[in-house]
Amino acid sequence: MTIEINLLPWRERQRVRRSRYFHLALVGAVLLGGAGGWGLTCYYDSALDAQHERNAHIRQRMQQLDGEIRSLGEYEAKCERMIGQVRVFSDLQQGRSQTARVFRDLPLSLVDGVHYTQLSRQGDQLRLSGRAESNHRVSEQLRALSAVASFSEPVLSEVESSGGSRRRFSLSVGQLSLGSDQAEGGDEP
Repeated sequence: MTIEINLLPWRERQRVRRSRYFHLALVGAVLLGGAGGWGLTCYYDSALDAQHERNAHIRQRMQQLDGEIRSLGEYEAKCERMIGQVRVFSDLQQGRSQTARVFRDLPLSLVDGVHYTQLSRQGDQLRLSGRAESNHRVSEQLRALSAVASFSEPVLSEVESSGGSRRRFSLSVGQLSLGSDQAEGGDEP
């Protein structure tokens, strides 16, 4: 005897059930993939926004630093101007003692019968113009100037007669730069 069992309806139900599970798994995979894609897109968008914010912050800091660099350039220019002014002040301070020395030494070296009419200074050179009673007085004046420690050897430019025995003369003499201690106290008694 043979028993015949019809498995066709059971197989049909099994196939429908498997088909339903497959479709559910497929829909679930599509939803899971879509959700994963959307999540990945959101992540990349937020990372991109964060990078844009960082770039904007860097640009802003670069502009601030450029401004600070420009202000440093202005400060350096001010510093250079101030250094120049300090140099001018120190030169003037040194020149002040030299000028005082010139006005102290010139009258001390002036011989009788000679007087100065004009005095000009160009750097370390003094140009003197004056009148003397005779050529001999001009020579004495040159010797007196060469004897002063703060002047170099004088150079006579011209001597001319201005009527009678009076002589007009022009000479130049270099100013020796001595230390300020020597200039202030060196020649005084």
